[in-house]
Amino acid sequence: MITNISLVTIYCLDQDKARDFYVDVLGFEPRTDVSMGGEFRWVTIGHPSQPELEATLMVPGPPLDADAADFVRRQLGKGQMGGLGLRVDDCRKTFEELSAKGVEFLQEPADRPYGVEAVLRDNSGNWLVLVEPKTFSPEDFA
Repeated sequence: MITNISLVTIYCLDQDKARDFYVDVLGFEPRTDVSMGGEFRWVTIGHPSQPELEATLMVPGPPLDADAADFVRRQLGKGQMGGLGLRVDDCRKTFEELSAKGVEFLQEPADRPYGVEAVLRDNSGNWLVLVEPKTFSPEDFA
């Protein structure tokens, strides 16, 4: 029986820089950093309040074939890769705090039917969504 989601992948161009961004800027914690033969390195981070969930910071490569890895690198370079949705208590305050740290925002906080949302870019080009959720119903989208 499946009990939860325990691992997600975030593609990055440099594992050290990506780890530093997620840990030093966004407040995640480093979890795993091991070499697994050859050039493969397993780097994970997680949020302190979610010990059961880790994000692998993966450089495009095996198990992707060369064409797929190149496609992912191009998408990262163009800023067209999605990353994570991140829940926040106060989207506007978090926006101000992260902006002060130099984080690039694609969208400032805006009211949506489901809460307040802002969109940022990590240092690999992935876009991340900050959401301060609120209760909503399907009618709120009409």
